[in-house]
Amino acid sequence: MYEGPTDLVHNRGLVADPSAFAAEAGAASWLFLCGEEFAGTDGGMSYADVEAAVPESLQLVADPPRPFDMDVARRGVEALDRLSRPTLVTCRTGPRSSALVYLYSGLRAGASAEEVMARARADGAPFAEVEPLRAWVAQGLAALSGS
Repeated sequence: MYEGPTDLVHNRGLVADPSAFAAEAGAASWLFLCGEEFAGTDGGMSYADVEAAVPESLQLVADPPRPFDMDVARRGVEALDRLSRPTLVTCRTGPRSSALVYLYSGLRAGASAEEVMARARADGAPFAEVEPLRAWVAQGLAALSGS
């Protein structure tokens, strides 16, 4: 039975204080899904903020208007395979980061799309309310299950 992500933490809204967010999670690493233009928005942060908050980080720019496609899924899985745990995964407000977290943990657990969606709904994962992201997770589970 798929129990959801255990060593990955996604955001649920804007991250007000990157260092406090990392400390609260006990994070060893961070995968940041935003481009530098996010730093200039109200409530935004930069990759430099992320780098200052954790010992290890990677940036995979996948925020709007950029596509959130299977290339992002593959690159996200590869990045998460390299990062130390526990790992933070953040986007602007949480839907995309939660989708990647559940995709990754579902892949590594050998879970079905139905199991991942049920756990995501039970956990209140932000992506569970966004049809295109639910479809993205299901597609990623099918396409990347051999990786």
